[in-house]
Amino acid sequence: MFRRLKKALVTSFVGAIALGWLFAQGVLHFAYVLSSPLADSVRLRQYQRFTNAATTAPAGLAFHDALLELVRSFSLLLFGYVLLRWLYFEPLEQEKTESGS
Repeated sequence: MFRRLKKALVTSFVGAIALGWLFAQGVLHFAYVLSSPLADSVRLRQYQRFTNAATTAPAGLAFHDALLELVRSFSLLLFGYVLLRWLYFEPLEQEKTESGS
Protein backbone atom coordinates (compact mmCIF):
# COMPACT_ATOMS: atom_id res chain seq x y z
CA MET A 1 0.00 0.00 0.00
CA PHE A 2 2.78 2.45 0.90
CA ARG A 3 4.64 1.66 -2.34
CA ARG A 4 1.58 2.60 -4.37
CA LEU A 5 1.09 5.78 -2.36
CA LYS A 6 4.75 6.71 -2.78
CA LYS A 7 4.59 6.10 -6.53
CA ALA A 8 1.45 8.24 -6.83
CA LEU A 9 2.97 11.09 -4.83
CA VAL A 10 6.26 11.10 -6.74
CA THR A 11 4.91 10.70 -10.27
CA SER A 12 2.10 13.23 -9.96
CA PHE A 13 4.25 15.90 -8.24
CA VAL A 14 1.73 16.14 -5.40
CA GLY A 15 4.52 15.09 -3.03
CA ALA A 16 6.76 17.92 -4.22
CA ILE A 17 3.98 20.46 -3.77
CA ALA A 18 3.21 19.14 -0.29
CA LEU A 19 6.90 19.27 0.64
CA GLY A 20 7.18 22.85 -0.55
CA TRP A 21 4.13 23.81 1.47
CA LEU A 22 5.45 22.07 4.61
CA PHE A 23 8.86 23.72 4.38
CA ALA A 24 7.28 27.13 3.68
CA GLN A 25 5.03 26.78 6.73
CA GLY A 26 8.01 25.73 8.84
CA VAL A 27 9.98 28.81 7.82
CA LEU A 28 6.93 31.03 8.34
CA HIS A 29 6.39 29.74 11.87
CA PHE A 30 10.08 30.24 12.59
CA ALA A 31 9.65 33.88 11.55
CA TYR A 32 6.73 34.06 13.98
CA VAL A 33 9.15 33.02 16.74
CA LEU A 34 10.91 36.33 16.27
CA SER A 35 7.90 38.53 15.57
CA SER A 36 5.45 37.14 18.12
CA PRO A 37 7.10 38.59 21.26
CA LEU A 38 7.44 41.99 19.58
CA ALA A 39 3.79 42.01 18.51
CA ASP A 40 2.66 40.99 22.01
CA SER A 41 4.73 43.78 23.55
CA VAL A 42 3.24 46.39 21.23
CA ARG A 43 -0.26 45.05 21.86
CA LEU A 44 0.24 45.20 25.64
CA ARG A 45 1.47 48.81 25.48
CA GLN A 46 -1.53 49.84 23.36
CA TYR A 47 -3.88 48.13 25.80
CA GLN A 48 -2.28 49.90 28.74
CA ARG A 49 -2.66 53.29 27.02
CA PHE A 50 -6.26 52.54 26.06
CA THR A 51 -7.38 51.49 29.53
CA ASN A 52 -5.13 53.89 31.48
CA ALA A 53 -4.41 51.03 33.84
CA ALA A 54 -1.18 49.30 34.67
CA THR A 55 -1.16 45.55 34.34
CA THR A 56 0.98 43.13 36.25
CA ALA A 57 2.63 41.85 33.07
CA PRO A 58 6.09 43.24 32.31
CA ALA A 59 6.36 45.66 29.41
CA GLY A 60 9.42 43.92 27.94
CA LEU A 61 9.62 41.16 25.39
CA ALA A 62 8.31 37.81 26.57
CA PHE A 63 10.07 35.08 24.62
CA HIS A 64 8.20 32.28 26.39
CA ASP A 65 5.19 33.22 24.24
CA ALA A 66 7.16 32.25 21.13
CA LEU A 67 7.84 28.73 22.38
CA LEU A 68 4.67 27.36 20.77
CA GLU A 69 5.68 28.75 17.38
CA LEU A 70 9.13 27.23 17.78
CA VAL A 71 7.58 23.81 18.45
CA ARG A 72 5.30 24.19 15.43
CA SER A 73 8.21 25.21 13.22
CA PHE A 74 10.37 22.32 14.39
CA SER A 75 7.61 19.75 13.94
CA LEU A 76 6.71 20.98 10.44
CA LEU A 77 10.33 20.98 9.32
CA LEU A 78 10.93 17.55 10.84
CA PHE A 79 7.84 16.08 9.17
CA GLY A 80 8.90 17.65 5.87
CA TYR A 81 12.37 16.14 6.17
CA VAL A 82 10.97 12.67 6.92
CA LEU A 83 8.62 12.95 3.96
CA LEU A 84 11.47 14.16 1.74
CA ARG A 85 13.63 11.19 2.68
CA TRP A 86 10.81 8.73 2.18
CA LEU A 87 9.76 10.10 -1.21
CA TYR A 88 12.96 11.14 -2.92
CA PHE A 89 16.12 9.74 -1.28
CA GLU A 90 15.26 6.14 -2.12
CA PRO A 91 14.68 5.44 -5.81
CA LEU A 92 11.26 4.36 -6.91
CA GLU A 93 10.98 0.63 -7.54
CA GLN A 94 10.28 -0.01 -11.19
CA GLU A 95 7.74 -2.68 -12.02
CA LYS A 96 9.32 -5.63 -13.74
CA THR A 97 7.79 -6.33 -17.12
CA GLU A 98 8.27 -9.56 -18.96
CA SER A 99 9.31 -9.28 -22.55
CA GLY A 100 7.63 -11.70 -24.91
CA SER A 101 10.75 -12.86 -26.82
